[in-house]
Amino acid sequence: MTRIDAHHHVWRLRPATPVAETAPRAPGTASGPSRRPHDWLNAPDMAAVRRDFTLDDLAPEAAAAGIDRTVLVQVLPDADETAEFLSLAGAADLVAGVVGWADLTSDRLTDTLAALRTGTGGELLVGVRHLVQGEADPGWLNRGDVRRGLGRVADAGLAYDLLTLPHQLPAAIATVRALPELTFVLDHLSKPPIASGELRPWAALIRELAAEPNVFCKLSGMVTEADRTGWTVADLRPYADEVLDAFGPSRVMFGSDWPVCLPAASYAEVVRAAEEVTDRLTAAERAEVFGGTAARAYRLRKEDL
Repeated sequence: MTRIDAHHHVWRLRPATPVAETAPRAPGTASGPSRRPHDWLNAPDMAAVRRDFTLDDLAPEAAAAGIDRTVLVQVLPDADETAEFLSLAGAADLVAGVVGWADLTSDRLTDTLAALRTGTGGELLVGVRHLVQGEADPGWLNRGDVRRGLGRVADAGLAYDLLTLPHQLPAAIATVRALPELTFVLDHLSKPPIASGELRPWAALIRELAAEPNVFCKLSGMVTEADRTGWTVADLRPYADEVLDAFGPSRVMFGSDWPVCLPAASYAEVVRAAEEVTDRLTAAERAEVFGGTAARAYRLRKEDL
């Protein structure tokens, strides 16, 4: 079974004072995207990852951890970034799919998705994501224009990644129920409060969400929600157990969240932690978590695996 990391990023930062590059990269022709501002990295706890990260950086880490293919996920609400990620993926053996960004509220969303899919690497577009966690309105997913956009994502045959916080789960549950034709993938377990050890009300909401058959869950992002300097696998296990029991291994997929994970753990440590929290599963179930689930949820092409 091909081992898949279903969630990682790349970025190259635009310096505050522009400097000449010694080896300029043509967009989409190498493993590094164009330079863009990433204001979210200015937070004090992001200092460790306030630098460039490319596919060339990830490839040896993934190989050492036994990861064969990956899914590259959008970072910014930027259509140009998505087009460039597709171009990068098309030129890289590592990436089997891209989850990009498009404005769900745009009247031209259908045309935008069609253009992305017919551009360079467009066949690798497998999903769309919006940074819902940053929306002030906890019911943002319930908006009429957002729901219409999600319907167009379904019409395009793409999945939708849910990036939510626990208090936004009620809106996510209602949205998943309203759009049974759309495949949803919950990122990072919806970021439960692992550092505090609290399970409620998050666990009850996860159970309610998992009751809907059109939603999957990524076993990702746990180390950054734990105590970043002192987490243990025992801290992560109750949350992993909860989603594995609620969704079942056939709807749970591993994701590293590299390089966002790095302030808390190396790539190898994240993979090892995921292997440890799934050590009670059968070999067939673990094969689902580390490959089969992602391949089905994102409809990854056999030739890309």
